[in-house]
Amino acid sequence: MHLEGSCHCQAVVFSLDSAHPYPYQRCYCSICRKTQGGGGYAINLSADAKSLKVTGRKHIGVYHARLREEGDARAHASTAERHFCTLCGSGLWLFSPEWPELIHPFASAIDTPLPVPPEHTHLMLGSKADWVEVEAGAGDQRFDLYPQESIAQWHQRLGLER
Repeated sequence: MHLEGSCHCQAVVFSLDSAHPYPYQRCYCSICRKTQGGGGYAINLSADAKSLKVTGRKHIGVYHARLREEGDARAHASTAERHFCTLCGSGLWLFSPEWPELIHPFASAIDTPLPVPPEHTHLMLGSKADWVEVEAGAGDQRFDLYPQESIAQWHQRLGLER
């Protein structure tokens, strides 16, 4: 599925192709919560990194989250790159060098109508803010950390690849 996206102020406009466009993952980690705003969640899609086309690259900033492992006194920078618009602050996509063939646009930045997922996966619930209420459906999966099932595997299991 071809996806078009942009930041709020339209300084950055992008497009990419995704075989896995269902916005089913809801991440409640402190990084997503604080960089995306509010107490809810960020939703990452999966797309082909080679298909990414961007207008307005000069307005893109990259944030490497600071991670602290339990018991470590010092934090270290994540290898994952969270791209955002430096003018309006909108989150755009995440790129991880561990999976260079993939790019993970935030569903919140996609302007193309996305398909509604038949179920959701709520992840990183162990780090959600106490005041956040999880609105999970009967068939939804919940994880304190990450699920074993990848974005591609979820789409395959439900026969939703495009």
